[in-house]
Amino acid sequence: MDPSGDSPAQAALAWQRAVGARARAERAFGLARRYEGLARSARDPMFERLAHIHRTTGARHQVAAELLESHARRASRWVRDGGPPPRFMTGVAEACGAHSVAVTLVDGDRNQLATAPSDQPARRAQDLEFALGEGPARDAVRARAPIDVSGRALSVCWPGYGPAVMALGIGQVVAVPLQAPDECIGALAVFDPHPGTASTLLFSQVADALTRSVLLGRDAVPGLFGGIDFRAVVHQAAGVTAVQLGCSVVDALELVKARAFADGRPIGDIARDIVEGRLTLG
Repeated sequence: MDPSGDSPAQAALAWQRAVGARARAERAFGLARRYEGLARSARDPMFERLAHIHRTTGARHQVAAELLESHARRASRWVRDGGPPPRFMTGVAEACGAHSVAVTLVDGDRNQLATAPSDQPARRAQDLEFALGEGPARDAVRARAPIDVSGRALSVCWPGYGPAVMALGIGQVVAVPLQAPDECIGALAVFDPHPGTASTLLFSQVADALTRSVLLGRDAVPGLFGGIDFRAVVHQAAGVTAVQLGCSVVDALELVKARAFADGRPIGDIARDIVEGRLTLG
């Protein structure tokens, strides 16, 4: 949520979106039941297909409603008690049965545009993936399929990212793609899911609800992801560094990433320091 906005209005908007998602889920399930009845009486496979489509849509809206309701409850407590505004992704982590999660959005060339983390460990893990150019979200987007890696296999799969993310105390990473109808717009990364209470199927259901309802659908809430890290400032910092050092923007971007990795600081903070003149590389 946008901390600069009016908190009661933000909380009311979150509840409004949650109610809308719940109503759409109920309508879709009602249509699914209707077509299931027609399929039984008419024995027509077309009705079976329609029932499946509406039941799938209803399940998506139901997950979106649960995520939005969780966020609305947090927003209401924020209005009552004050403190820092709630992060939508905190509720996503709870829904996934995990300590931390992050959504990464990419462009058509799979370049990371932004990331929305649930907490600091998730933010640092996504910064590592961006800085090192390897990791689960990138692979999930490339393969358009879930990625699940844990333990020593992290270092085998990603020689740079694996040891670095393990140093953060993370022992398992699961990433599932955010699939739009004609493209993959990013990935949901889940860090250290609780054993026995989470699954790749659950994560894919959450990712589908995020993509089709919360990100691209009518349930989208302005400022919903609060704490989102846009990568535009990083590319701006690369441009500044390229001019200062007389090198290519591509080389400058690698220098910015390397400095963030070496200093153990968020890459967005390094980039802002460069753009605002507090840090010069080289």
